[in-house]
Amino acid sequence: MFAAKWLYEIILLIYGMSLLGYFIDFIKSNRKLNKISFWLLSIVWLIQTIILYNQAFVEKNFPILTLNDGLFFYAWILILFSLIINRLYAIHFIILFTNLFSFFILLLAISLNAQDQVHPQGVAFVHEILIIHITLAIISYGFFTISFLLALMYLLQYQFIKRKKGIQWIWRFGDLSRLNSFAFTFVMIGVPLLLIGVILGVVWAYVSGAEFYWFDLKTIGSILVLGVYILYLILWVGKGYRGKPISIYNVAAFLVLLINFFLFGVLSNFHFKPF
Repeated sequence: MFAAKWLYEIILLIYGMSLLGYFIDFIKSNRKLNKISFWLLSIVWLIQTIILYNQAFVEKNFPILTLNDGLFFYAWILILFSLIINRLYAIHFIILFTNLFSFFILLLAISLNAQDQVHPQGVAFVHEILIIHITLAIISYGFFTISFLLALMYLLQYQFIKRKKGIQWIWRFGDLSRLNSFAFTFVMIGVPLLLIGVILGVVWAYVSGAEFYWFDLKTIGSILVLGVYILYLILWVGKGYRGKPISIYNVAAFLVLLINFFLFGVLSNFHFKPF
């Protein structure tokens, strides 16, 4: 399996956008977003099909003879099944998790292939995975920070109304329900970004041969932050938490994020600090 570095980057970019759409659709059941994600994923599958066709019929090399080729073909099969299920059945849970797993397999296949290439582009691609991993983590932290500030504004606004004080500030803070809803929206976008970032980090560590420890504090911290915010979504969507309780949880979740960012980053030996 060989393709130009830019083609791999396009595949992963489109796939990442599709995953983000599927995740939001899974949380809020947005049919329009589901269709967009479906067609984005179809583009990924089509590009993969062209690569596999070129390898099988032009290069005369059946695409399952090496580990890299086998993983790429495996990801192609999983995406095909996901597209069929999405088209015929409305089973959002299996579609989302199949795509998350196939994204990991596809990323691993492309990264291993890039590592095996002596060409400088292969080395550059592996390095870019680390850069994108860190960038996505920081962007997700940005979304979580805005969500935290909105939750904090909600709690202050709640106290102003309850105590009938600071009335002149109420209009500046905004409506309680809107603050609550916006805080949820920012977490809903931040979680899939961090999840993709974690997947990229794991694949980069495996492919690059960097020292990676599941028990490293930074690794544990990143997974903990992801778990805490996934629980936030579960409490909102599954348990119906709203208002003050979910806002307090949001503030507490952000404190976990800060501990991971600063304290765990200092104590960690994983790639470079503070990430």
